[in-house]
Amino acid sequence: MNKVDFLKIAILAAKEAGKIHKKYFNTKFKVKTKSSSFDLVTAADIEAEKTAVSVIKKYFPDHNFLAEENKYKKTASEYMWVIDPLDGTNNFYSGLPIFCSSIAILKNNEPIVGAIYDVTRDELFYAEKGKGAYLNGKKIHVSRISDLKQSLFITGFYYDRGKEMDENLKKIRQFLIRRIIGIRRLGSAALDLCYVAAGRACGFWEFKLSPWDFAAGILIVNEAGGKVTDRYGKKVKMEKSFIAASNGKIHNKMLKILK
Repeated sequence: MNKVDFLKIAILAAKEAGKIHKKYFNTKFKVKTKSSSFDLVTAADIEAEKTAVSVIKKYFPDHNFLAEENKYKKTASEYMWVIDPLDGTNNFYSGLPIFCSSIAILKNNEPIVGAIYDVTRDELFYAEKGKGAYLNGKKIHVSRISDLKQSLFITGFYYDRGKEMDENLKKIRQFLIRRIIGIRRLGSAALDLCYVAAGRACGFWEFKLSPWDFAAGILIVNEAGGKVTDRYGKKVKMEKSFIAASNGKIHNKMLKILK
């Protein structure tokens, strides 16, 4: 199959995961913790991942998979699907409707297709390398703001409650004293990246994210005309990473604060 087919299947998998979200949201469901008491996994996470992987394997049984909740046998394929079945689990658990599914496919470790679906707003963000970024079929573009004082930012906190949390709080203060419009913490990194791509925010940063949190989102930002790097302006690797995303126009100003 070609990349157009990849996009169709990524969208199908994202939407099927969204159906699982809708089925469980605001109902009673099983919840357990992973690495800490605030790193949760719900029945919806597990079922959504199983569903998304099943959809993709029907068409691409020999591909590799990297997903949040389970490990998968490695194959010789140059393609890897990177899946976050439910990004924003703590929001989902709490009844806060800010969460999504995120599906990306990498070729030789580079994202070539990404789809992110927010079932509560019926918003589907997607991109194909070299072909632009879209929201529900309409092309999107990052904001054109170049002044920090006119900028709205989004940040996030990983499950660390120590050194990285303290450093991020200091960075938040440094942004705020520059009299920016404001900073939001929404709780879904995949959607945060989509909001930068759609011009709803000028920039987003988080100290530590896993590939399933950002693989689809960084492609969508880049295809919308934005920029994504680590805190030093270097290319993001497909491993736990610092993520700085922006409309491009404020990127260097943003990095001066984040370094």
